[in-house]
Amino acid sequence: MASSRPANVGILAMDIYFPPTCVTQDALEGHDGVSKGKYTIGLGQDCMAFCSEVEDVISMSLTVVTSLLEKFNVDPKQIGHLAVGSETVIDKSKSIKTFLMQVFEASGNTDIEGVDSTNACYGGTAALFNCVNWVESSSWDGRYGLVVCTDTAVYAEGPARPTGGAAAIAMLVGPDAPIAFESKLRGSHMSHAYDFYKPNLASEYPIVDGKLSQTCYLMALDSCYRLYCEKFEKLEGRPFSMSDSDYFVFHSPYNKLVQKSFGRLYFNDFLRNASFVDEVARETLAPYASLSGDESYQSRDLEKANQQAAKHLYDAKVQPSTLIPKQVGNMYTASLYAAFASLLHNKNSSLVGKRVVMFSYGSGLTATMFSFQLQEGQHPFNLSNIVTVMNVSDKLKQRVEIPPEKFVETLKIMEHRYGGKDFVTSKDCSYLTPGTFYLTNVDSMYRRFYAKKD
Repeated sequence: MASSRPANVGILAMDIYFPPTCVTQDALEGHDGVSKGKYTIGLGQDCMAFCSEVEDVISMSLTVVTSLLEKFNVDPKQIGHLAVGSETVIDKSKSIKTFLMQVFEASGNTDIEGVDSTNACYGGTAALFNCVNWVESSSWDGRYGLVVCTDTAVYAEGPARPTGGAAAIAMLVGPDAPIAFESKLRGSHMSHAYDFYKPNLASEYPIVDGKLSQTCYLMALDSCYRLYCEKFEKLEGRPFSMSDSDYFVFHSPYNKLVQKSFGRLYFNDFLRNASFVDEVARETLAPYASLSGDESYQSRDLEKANQQAAKHLYDAKVQPSTLIPKQVGNMYTASLYAAFASLLHNKNSSLVGKRVVMFSYGSGLTATMFSFQLQEGQHPFNLSNIVTVMNVSDKLKQRVEIPPEKFVETLKIMEHRYGGKDFVTSKDCSYLTPGTFYLTNVDSMYRRFYAKKD
């Protein structure tokens, strides 16, 4: 047992995997017959990854976990807690975590705590908190925690379909981390709402109330920010404003909502203390100061004013985190951490000594704002090595653009097979890089089988 409580607990290592198959949003606009710019400008998205018939959340998880252990040279016996966040239901009883145990059983390690966490896009954050809490607790046995966020976001044909995506992220958790939690600075908002949910167990597609979902997101953001600021003031003895954080990273269903969210935080700062924003912004935002909460969520004019007033800060504090979400799409539980991976990729070693505020949201609804303090760390668990291992540029470059017709056809196959049994996939892994796992077949007892590309 560790004799004293570990310090600077957080993320030691990260890796990301997204399918090499993708469709561009402008091609999708043409295929869907919508006005040009509806997805690219209206949603702020460039491209969308999707699983072909040989990939799913389990294959992506196996790929990313194996890759992280190998590239950071972590002995599978050194993992003591494995938590998975996902809202993609493969089985109503058997956790995705149990499929991942195949990676550890080979080394003789079956002593690993943790199972799956589910609540829309928030499950990955819940899994991460579970791992961090384990390392910080008296239950910790000195080994690492491992968190996996894995999802495929797919929608029925219609206006929500372009907000899909797919990815898996693995994060190694332990003490003396380069990405350390500020564990006392955490504000949550949890309530009951029907903004996005999946009650039909025969279908992978959700029921979405888009307008309500956006309002719920912004309302939860306000609430979490207020609590975060209160806790900061209690700890530091001074008020928190956006200037106290170098970067802000948001859960990103689509980039336009991220822009609105950052503007909303800026408006919050203005309401709390007008001196937190510059003089031009004060003039821009003053006409909206008397709006009630509900009125402010519905006001398009305020939304535009917020974004305009915060634009100079958005480019510096948020834009570096938007690369992967804009290129891959909504990855549900992996979305927030893919945005954070983008920040690491874009800013690398200049992040040492910086604070990053994170906002996690899951419909239904659950939300938390928390923050990291970044240090360089010790090899192999340092920022520059994490960036090298994730290799984001090459992964984006190696993708294959699939025509929208083929994308729609693939979704039809997946829709038909969802919850199905007794089928063999094409086993076509020509697009996959070596080391990637893929689905080979599902037998008559619904058992799933995977292989690894050499």
